[in-house]
Amino acid sequence: MNKSELVSAIAGEAGLTLKQSDAALKAFIKVVKDSMVGGEAVSLIGFGTFEVRERPARKGRNPRTGQEIDIPAAKTPAFKPGKPLKDQVNGN
Repeated sequence: MNKSELVSAIAGEAGLTLKQSDAALKAFIKVVKDSMVGGEAVSLIGFGTFEVRERPARKGRNPRTGQEIDIPAAKTPAFKPGKPLKDQVNGN
């Protein structure tokens, strides 16, 4: 499902116009993104949690040359699904 299909599905499910559902989706994405940039997790009970995870610095290897390289520490966005969502996806 791409963004336009998601907007259409939201419009149909919530009884909104395409313009309203597009605005709602954009607002949702902005709020989640801004919260994560600020170091805050966004938890939606029954769905999951959007969070930022710390990835420590580590050694890596250039696959082309075999030379060892240093990979710096980084923060990465992550989604952790909630149990109800996992159960539903697995058909339980």
